[in-house]
Amino acid sequence: MAFIDYYEVLGVKKTATAEEIKKAYRKMARKYHPDVNPNDESAKLKFQQINEAQEVLTDPEKRKKYDKYGENWKHGEEYEKAQQSRGQQYQGGESWQDYSGNFDDGQFSDFFESMFGSRSGGGRQSMFKGQDYNAELNISLKDAATTHSQSFTINGKNVRITIHAGVVNGQKIKLKGYGGAGANGGPAGDLYLTINIANDTEFRREGNDLYLNYDLDLYTAVLGGEITLPTLDSQVKLKIKPETQNMSKVRLKGKGFPVYKKDGQFGDLYVTYHIKIPTNLTGKQKELFQQLAQS
Repeated sequence: MAFIDYYEVLGVKKTATAEEIKKAYRKMARKYHPDVNPNDESAKLKFQQINEAQEVLTDPEKRKKYDKYGENWKHGEEYEKAQQSRGQQYQGGESWQDYSGNFDDGQFSDFFESMFGSRSGGGRQSMFKGQDYNAELNISLKDAATTHSQSFTINGKNVRITIHAGVVNGQKIKLKGYGGAGANGGPAGDLYLTINIANDTEFRREGNDLYLNYDLDLYTAVLGGEITLPTLDSQVKLKIKPETQNMSKVRLKGKGFPVYKKDGQFGDLYVTYHIKIPTNLTGKQKELFQQLAQS
C-alpha cells in the first residue's frame, strides 16, 4: 500500500495555511466534481483523493500525525499499536504491501483507514455543494410586458416560475437548489436562468421606454387630422397638428414598457413620424400639385 502525499494531491506546499488548503480544495473539487465529469471514473477517483486530502489537512490532529510520520508511516508506533489491537504483529504477519490502495464505498483509501482508523465509528466527511446549472428561457417582447408563469423541466425536475412584467433581455434569475446534487450530504447547486427576449413587434425597447416609427400620409401631415396609433397592448387615438414635419417626434407618457416589479409604473412611448410621399399620381393630382407649387 503506497504512501499518499496529500499536499501533492491538493497542489499545496507543506507550509500551506488552513485558508490556502481550503481554497485549493474548493478549486480542485469543483474541477473534478462528479456532476462536471459524469461517467468519468478517473475524475471520480481524483475527487475522492481530494476529499481525503482535505479531511486530513484541515483537521489539526490528523495533520499533525500525518506530518510526524510522513513517508515513514509504516514504522510509526501508532501503526504497531493498531496492528497489535487487531491481533496482528507488524513483523511476521500480513504485509502492508498486501493491502490495495483502492477507495471503498466510504470514499477513503486503505492508507487513510490504516493511519487514522475506520470511519465507521464516526468522524466527519466534508460536504460539498453541487454544481450550479445554467439554462436559457426564450420569451417574446409581449410576454415580457406581462407577469406570467413559465414551466419547464431541468435535471428531471419540473420547474414552474413566475416571470414578472418588465424583465429585461439577458436578465438572470436564480433558482436555489435546482442545480446538481451535493456531495457527502452537501446542498444542491443552484440554477441560473437567463431570459432571452425576442422582439416580435414593431416597437424598439430601450430600458422602460418604447420607440415607434409611424408612416404618416402627406395629406394628414399637411392638413392635420386624427390617427389610430398602436401601443404594445392596445390602440390610442392621436391628433395630428397641421403642417407636421417629417421626423418630428411626440411622447406618449406612460404608454411604454412596465417597470420591473413596480406595479402601475410604465415608461413612455416615443413616436417618430415619417411622411409618406404619394406615388402613382393621376394627371389631375399632378396638376393640383403643380398649382400648389406655383401659388
